Amino acid sequence: MRMRSKYAIILFFVAALVIIEKENNIISRVSDKLILKFPQGEFAGLNNTISARALTENDSLLTGTSSSLLNCASSQAGPKREDSKEPTGRKHLILMATTRTGSSFVGEFFNQNSNIFYLFEPLWHVERTVTFEPKGANAVATSIVYRDVVQRLMLCDMYALENFLLPLPIQHVTAFLFRRGSSKSLCEKPVCTPPPRTKYPWHERFPCRLHRCGLLNMTLAMHACLQKQHVAMKTVRLRQLDFLRPLMEDFRINLKVIQLVRDPRAVLASRMVAFPSKYEAWKKWANQGVVPDDEEVGKLRGNCENLRTSAQLGLSQPAWLKDRFMLMRYEDVALEPMKKAYEMYRFAGIPITPEVKMWIYTNTQTSQGSDNLYSTRKNSSEQFEKWRLALPFKIAQVVQTVCGPAMKLFGYKLAKDAETLANRSASLLEDRGSLGIA
Repeated sequence: MRMRSKYAIILFFVAALVIIEKENNIISRVSDKLILKFPQGEFAGLNNTISARALTENDSLLTGTSSSLLNCASSQAGPKREDSKEPTGRKHLILMATTRTGSSFVGEFFNQNSNIFYLFEPLWHVERTVTFEPKGANAVATSIVYRDVVQRLMLCDMYALENFLLPLPIQHVTAFLFRRGSSKSLCEKPVCTPPPRTKYPWHERFPCRLHRCGLLNMTLAMHACLQKQHVAMKTVRLRQLDFLRPLMEDFRINLKVIQLVRDPRAVLASRMVAFPSKYEAWKKWANQGVVPDDEEVGKLRGNCENLRTSAQLGLSQPAWLKDRFMLMRYEDVALEPMKKAYEMYRFAGIPITPEVKMWIYTNTQTSQGSDNLYSTRKNSSEQFEKWRLALPFKIAQVVQTVCGPAMKLFGYKLAKDAETLANRSASLLEDRGSLGIA
């Protein structure tokens, strides 16, 4: 009997070792693709490394989250997945765009609403902290990590960002959150606490606009989020709508998505001004009359195809996206900001407030332009087509060639020559109604 027990114990341990080894092999194959972009010295002190299981469909990226606050978030957001009804009352909204499409401007339509907890580009930290080796499943893996973080933020779990902040927060307090000043919810009481009278070594790159705030306490931010009626975020780092399906089917989250698009010719013209070092080649090609090389054209084509694919999926209204997707053109917002604000709020199921209407009126009717590339204060109806006078027709032709399918879907007319491009009285916009665009 004693001998049988001994063999049983040995067999048990052998089986356990085999299972552990098999699991480690699987995890190591995935984790080899994952690189944390911390310098070695700083990485050595990182006590909350990201699990390789973040790349799987069903496992959470995040660890160490306060269970009591998460439970509170779940109850505030609505019933769990097994419940048959969707949550009512609390709404969640994502403004999905790409750089230089006017997303900061449109995002203010929701930031100015005191009933909304609004986050500005929270995935900026994720992008800077985590990357994947070339030739890996880069786009897929990145999208899954982004989605996991977004899911937690929609449930008010601000601790979700802490793994990606550098330096790491101490007791959930951080000295730096990207563009904190662009989120009113993070710059007002109770989140905004007075800075100490004595100087401290950490300073935010973008302080709050109207208040002097001390360091950001993530726990206070989480409580503030839970007190708000709705949650919204603006991001240019989510590129594929289909990756958001698990969030749409999460009954704790009542999610809707507004995809903001802009004429790709205007986007390129704006990027050439905002990021001159990255687009120096385009300027040379324009001046010398040389067609861009395959790599640069490939990037442009890829960006346009990502936009077109996501928009086409949203407009097709599959069951999991029904009444949860809106395609909005920046040009239409610029021409009729108040009307489009009402349309977006109606779609989101959130009442528009007087403070939002006042901000729109004040910031879209100004007669003075701003030299700040990131300014949200402008005469929108006059500013949105200035690119037509600056973009060389040769470059516009390249964009029209590689982004033709996306331009057709979004209702942007092709310019046949330089005169048409520069003639602002000749509209480059198709009628929205005939295209089925909101």
